[in-house]
Amino acid sequence: MTQITSFNGFPKECSEFFNYLVTNNSRDWFNSHKSEYESYVLAPARSFVVAMGDRLSQIAPDIHAEPMIDRSIFRIHRDVRFSTDKNPYKTHLGIWLWQGEAPRMENSGFYFHLEQNTLMLGVGIYRFSQLTLQKYRQAVINQQMGEKLDSAIASIAHKRNYSIGGLYYKRVPRGYDRNHKRAELLRYNGLSAAQETKIPDEFYSDKLIEYCFVRYSDMLPIHQWLVDLTR
Repeated sequence: MTQITSFNGFPKECSEFFNYLVTNNSRDWFNSHKSEYESYVLAPARSFVVAMGDRLSQIAPDIHAEPMIDRSIFRIHRDVRFSTDKNPYKTHLGIWLWQGEAPRMENSGFYFHLEQNTLMLGVGIYRFSQLTLQKYRQAVINQQMGEKLDSAIASIAHKRNYSIGGLYYKRVPRGYDRNHKRAELLRYNGLSAAQETKIPDEFYSDKLIEYCFVRYSDMLPIHQWLVDLTR
């Protein structure tokens, strides 16, 4: 089993690795730099998952923070079978900590995304399952749940330039009132909040945990609304 050390930040070589990968996206290059990926990306990512999970447990007691590939750490290999883009590797680091007992991506959770010189933090569900989509639409038109959603979005929208994501459909789905006061929310196929910035100085130290925690806490109302929805 891989030993996980205390989290002390990501090294500068982590972002540099992805900068190089953008222009060297080949199996030969990756294989010759695999040790760098493991040392500068994967090892600190595992430490981050453990430390972030411990911190998030204060606001999400049953958080899943599993420092393994295909659990909290997204694999770097791309599935190119049905894609016109045949580059074999993702040029970003994705980390996911989730709350709930459904398959991991069907739960609301906390997302961490490093891509070259940018850091994005988010919460929510990127795309609803069909069952959750139906529950979501019914909740949007329900007076109590709908008003709670309005409050959750309003409490986030004015803080730190967060964006609300999920708008997908051009029209309100059939069977729902096009003039409903939350008609636009009925056009969503997922619900999330996010903030994207340049890589902050905290990225390179243990202060990153608190940096992320503050922002995840700001966005928590949407996460909590979705957790209630999917219970």
